[in-house]
Amino acid sequence: MPELTMTVNGKQVTGSVEGRTLLVQFLRDSLALTGTHVGCDTSQCGACVVHVDGKPVKSCTMLALQADGRDVLTIEGLAKGGELHPMQEAFRENHGLQCGFCTPGMVMASVALVQENPDPSEEEVRHGLEGNLCRCTGYQNIVKSILSAAKVMRG
Repeated sequence: MPELTMTVNGKQVTGSVEGRTLLVQFLRDSLALTGTHVGCDTSQCGACVVHVDGKPVKSCTMLALQADGRDVLTIEGLAKGGELHPMQEAFRENHGLQCGFCTPGMVMASVALVQENPDPSEEEVRHGLEGNLCRCTGYQNIVKSILSAAKVMRG
C-alpha cells in the first residue's frame, strides 16, 4: 500500500492507504478525526468540508494520496488553546445549528468564505453556502452566525 505524509491540524502524520481511500476516510478511520462527517458520498451536502492548503475541499471528492505533502485543517484544528474560533463561537451564540451533523462542514466552508470576503452581504453568504446542505434549519441562523463571525474576524 502507498505511504503518505501530510500535516493535519498542525501535526505531521503518516500512513499507508489503498489508492482508492478518500481523504474523509483517512481522516475519520486512520486518524480518528470524526468531526468531518460523511453525509452523502456524492459531494452534494458539504458535511465533509476541510481546508487543504487553505482552500475548502469536500474531502469525499479527494483521494487521501492527493493530500500527500499538503496541509489539512479539520474542524478539530480550528479552535486554538481551548478558545473556539470566532465562527464556531458565532454558530454557538446564534444557534446556527440544530442536529449538528452539517455544522463542521458548514463552519469550515464559512471560515473560507469570510477569509476570501471579510465583509460579505447576506446574499453573498447565501450564495457561498450553496454547496452545503442543512436538513434541519431554514438557514436564517446559519447566515446570522456567519455575518456575526465576519464582524469579529474583521476585527
